[in-house]
Amino acid sequence: MSEKNERKKIAFYIGSLRKGGAERVFVNLADYFQSEGYRVVMVTQYQKEEEYDLPDGIVRILSDIEEEKVSASRAVNFFKRLNKLHVIWKEQKPDLVLSCIGKNNFMAVVTAMGTKTKAVVSVVGEAKEEYPSKGMRMLADVLFSCAAGIVLQTERSRSFFCGKVGKKAVILPNSLNPAFIRPRYAGAREKKIVSVGRMDANKNHEMQLRAFAALKDKYPEYSLVIYGDGELRSHIEETAAALGLAERVLLPGVVQDVAVRIERASLFLLTSYSEGVSNALIEALALGLPVIATDVPSGGTEELMEDGVNGLVIPAGDQEALERAMDRLLGDPVYADGLGREAAKMQERLAPERVNPMWKSYFEGILDK
Repeated sequence: MSEKNERKKIAFYIGSLRKGGAERVFVNLADYFQSEGYRVVMVTQYQKEEEYDLPDGIVRILSDIEEEKVSASRAVNFFKRLNKLHVIWKEQKPDLVLSCIGKNNFMAVVTAMGTKTKAVVSVVGEAKEEYPSKGMRMLADVLFSCAAGIVLQTERSRSFFCGKVGKKAVILPNSLNPAFIRPRYAGAREKKIVSVGRMDANKNHEMQLRAFAALKDKYPEYSLVIYGDGELRSHIEETAAALGLAERVLLPGVVQDVAVRIERASLFLLTSYSEGVSNALIEALALGLPVIATDVPSGGTEELMEDGVNGLVIPAGDQEALERAMDRLLGDPVYADGLGREAAKMQERLAPERVNPMWKSYFEGILDK
């Protein structure tokens, strides 16, 4: 590694490191840049329980204001947070900061002003949800135009922003979690339908339950296993019981060895109303699972899948389409296996050694300006 690169310092700014897709991407990128000789600092507003661990050598700083300094005024607290983040950039002197998710991007751009730190913003979810109001969209257009770089994950996202932002933005994919890089399982598949994701309204696990209930007598040997946890867990349990599926719907919670748990399954479901580019979907495809996924507004599914080639894509919220797709794949294992074989090519497409250098090249282009 050159002396020039060793002097460079990159900061990552995100709300917390709780176990989610964007957080994992940030931890993986931080690890990569440190391995490439960069100095790395991770700045989070909060520290939560059940977070991803940072690799040794990466400094973590909390940007939230201390409890004793919290004011009764939300506006005062907002400006205190802005000031603290600005001070962090001045003291840490990162050459570049990468931020993501909603208002964090605004904070990064504003607080980097007046420093030598170049702010790069990234939109990892559905842009309309991250910036839902007209005012937020206008602010995004203004502040993103001032950023040193803009990273989007899908081509559909460009149309959400003004032309200047869209032209300035680049599309950079997320690299595959190394835990999911392995030979595709080639044996007899378990009679399991699996799903991985937080149990909230957006993931629409209830549609999975109702579609499974419609097919339960035709495929009596199958079970539905949903990995994850969340505020709707009890509702999912109650719905499963009401549909006569109490013994056939399993909720193991959050597990560490997801790849091992799901790689032999017969079918993977992603039924979200909205996603960015789903890491859970990337991982299921990489394992070579037969996959059914909803076409989310961001274009995240479209970026990863071609209907009938490496999986089946259905409209979001369409239970009948899900039933038909499940019936087709469960009823024709040979066809399902063909989709899975094609899906496994995701391992090569999003391998870390291929994707991470794209991020490095983009960052270095900004730093060298």
